[in-house]
Amino acid sequence: MKNILQEEAVLLVSAFKWTILATFVGGIVGLSTAIFLKMLNLGIAIAASYSYYFLFLPLAMFSSALLVKYLAPDAEGHGTEKVIEAVHKYSGKIKPLVVPVKLFATVITIALGGSAGKEGPCAQIGGGLSSIFADILGFDNKDRKKLVICGISAGFASVFGTPLAGAIFGVEVLYTGSILYEVLLPSVIAGIVSYHVTSAFGITYFYHPLKFVPVFSESIFIEVILAGIFFGLCSLLLIEGMKLFKKLSEKITIWAPLKGIAGGFILVILTLLFSKQYLGLGLNAIQTSLEKGEGIIWYAFILKIIFTSVTLNFGGSGGIATPIFFIGSTAGVLFAKLLGLKSSTFAAIGLVAVLAGAANTPISASIMSAELFGVGITPYASVACVISFLMTGYRSVYPSQILAIKKSASIDVEVGKEVEEIHPRIVTRDRSLIGISRKIVKKIEKQFSRKRNNPPS
Repeated sequence: MKNILQEEAVLLVSAFKWTILATFVGGIVGLSTAIFLKMLNLGIAIAASYSYYFLFLPLAMFSSALLVKYLAPDAEGHGTEKVIEAVHKYSGKIKPLVVPVKLFATVITIALGGSAGKEGPCAQIGGGLSSIFADILGFDNKDRKKLVICGISAGFASVFGTPLAGAIFGVEVLYTGSILYEVLLPSVIAGIVSYHVTSAFGITYFYHPLKFVPVFSESIFIEVILAGIFFGLCSLLLIEGMKLFKKLSEKITIWAPLKGIAGGFILVILTLLFSKQYLGLGLNAIQTSLEKGEGIIWYAFILKIIFTSVTLNFGGSGGIATPIFFIGSTAGVLFAKLLGLKSSTFAAIGLVAVLAGAANTPISASIMSAELFGVGITPYASVACVISFLMTGYRSVYPSQILAIKKSASIDVEVGKEVEEIHPRIVTRDRSLIGISRKIVKKIEKQFSRKRNNPPS
């Protein structure tokens, strides 16, 4: 009894400790997210008052690359990836200068038309502030990592208004196929607190409860399975597109800010050829996809992949989740039109399913479907999310993720390594009818031979 009481006392103190710490982290991340989003909205509003604001993209990309290169190289690209890398390689240690640099570089990039998202900066700002807080309190590496993970959850929750999905995202995104249960309580608390703090400062969120949810039937279940496969392929296309443009960028060995100018000119040309629809956050296209899908061309998701890949690999700063929402929802419109289905339903499923596949986060993506679109669509979305997660294989938009499971016994991979270091190998097995028949015959022959050698007494 004495041991039981001591154990419970220790657990109670630990729970109390992390409740206090997570509440504080959620508060500071919620405040910082509110400041960032207000600055971003102001920048977008000012830029949008000029019809050809995107002509300043070369200057925006140059400024972003210049800030990152000379002030905080760790703020490069989409922020969530850098926080994952910091947790795995540097025990969650993030330089303080990353926070303001990431904030300003992202506002400049997105406001003037760069195709990027807003969750990466919030995750990196949240992780950076949590790391600073851990250093002030003199925490060890293990506790610092836990606080930084809370910062990721708080940032994601407060930027999209999805407290539960954001909390789970923080503990799911670090490992492919595993959740850090030891950080679950503080992450949930940090996510909820940050969401309410940001809301208290006047930040409003996008919610779109679906008016039509299909009644379950064999046909709708088959359609959802096919949708999961299709969205998995879309996720794969995004991941490989990001890799391709990263390789192209690395081959251009010039001063990074000049590379930003080149990327800006590419985006200007693409905008003049196609549309301004693919610039910035792309929220209007997402909204249109979730309503009727009218005015969305069939290859819209492919163009968004190109715009985003250029932005994030040629000097721009920002996240990748919002472009994923654009890609998923517009791909959902295409899928629905091909099969003669309801566009809004599959746009909603696509929005979360592509996130599940590209980021290897099927659980948080499924929960997000309930928080954004209502619980009615969640069973269908969850099936599509899991299938999309399996379809992308051992790839991710976050290459620093650590592989925790094998997605298939027929593919040999080394568990415990970063996704970018994994080289899958197909395991050849004789699964044909002839092969199975041979195995059965061999087993029967063994049984007969045993009986001959060991006759009954």
